[in-house]
Amino acid sequence: MAPIHPDEAWRRIAGRVRPLAEERAARRAVGGRVLTRALAAAVDVPAADVSAMDGYAVAGAVSTAEPLPVSGTIAAGDPPGFTLLPGTAARIMTGAPVPAGADRVIQVEKTDGGRERVTFQTAGEPGEHIRRRGEILKTGDPLLSAGSRLTPGALALLATHGHGEVPIHRAPSVAVLTTGDEVVPADAVPAPGQLRDSHTDFLLAAGATLGLRFAPLGIAPDRVEPLRELVREGLRADVLLLCGGVSMGEFDFVEGVLAELGCETVFDGVAIQPGKPLVFAVHPGGLVFGLPGNPASVMVSFWLFVRPTLRRLLGFEDSWWGPARPGTLAAPLPGTGPRDRFLPAAIETRGGEILVTPFPPKGSHDLAAFAQGTALVRVRAGSGPAKAGERCEVLMLIP
Repeated sequence: MAPIHPDEAWRRIAGRVRPLAEERAARRAVGGRVLTRALAAAVDVPAADVSAMDGYAVAGAVSTAEPLPVSGTIAAGDPPGFTLLPGTAARIMTGAPVPAGADRVIQVEKTDGGRERVTFQTAGEPGEHIRRRGEILKTGDPLLSAGSRLTPGALALLATHGHGEVPIHRAPSVAVLTTGDEVVPADAVPAPGQLRDSHTDFLLAAGATLGLRFAPLGIAPDRVEPLRELVREGLRADVLLLCGGVSMGEFDFVEGVLAELGCETVFDGVAIQPGKPLVFAVHPGGLVFGLPGNPASVMVSFWLFVRPTLRRLLGFEDSWWGPARPGTLAAPLPGTGPRDRFLPAAIETRGGEILVTPFPPKGSHDLAAFAQGTALVRVRAGSGPAKAGERCEVLMLIP
């Protein structure tokens, strides 16, 4: 297959990706996830008429010339039931239930603060400083809609209404498999001609930014039989991420093994640099991404295509370039040829403007350049060089 435009690659991916099934999880374990069903208010908020201020509850306008006796004190947490005696005031704290008979609260700053008798500096207005029962939400009112992101504020709201378990989309299981006889574990000392595995560490860390824990399967040698067994194991996951073995070399066996194991290749090349040999395949149990073997290719392929796929499985709306934002170059940007090029960049916000400093790499093996980046800046196919001060498109990688 010829490399396809990244828009077309995403269209093919998105057409095969749906949010995963619902599961219920403890409220404190679902931060950042997506709600699958609407939830309703379980209590009135406030649960009773309560005071919005520390002050005095009174019945009707009071005289600023004559003090009133104080008939009692009502604290936050006291049960409703206090009745205000005619011709008296009741000391009341913020959040305390307003006594029967009272129609206003006069804040303590507008009194002499007396405990036995109190003198007022204002007569007050009907309803002043009283929060009415159910004025925020009534039992049964909509609380959060399906598709809501469970932010810290949303979780606080759920706690207020006693929702202990929350319906969310199940998190995808993700397996990571690196391939290549030349690759050794990161903690090993490479022999001449070998290199340490950086892909697994990158992918585990990148998955953690989504709240996901990827399962590393190790390193598969460039031999069909052991590769097949490790791929078979990886296909038990919802998503398998394979690194390397997807180009046209003599020892690039990944696509053949995937076909043997019942996977359908949706595309095997995208017109991007780096990351052109990217493979996307499907099977009855899930999805497979065959990521090219160079470090920059793995990173760019993940940020552009794997990350939004995983977010869609979690229930988020996302796309490959949709979250990108306009920025202004703080340094020159090189041009490119017939493929869209993606360079690592640092971003800075100044005066409401996103300033973008590209780090042009020496190639797709230049991990040092990509390690500096907190964003990807796009150079569209056929573009010439751009100068500092010109506009650009940038995808932020770090929240």
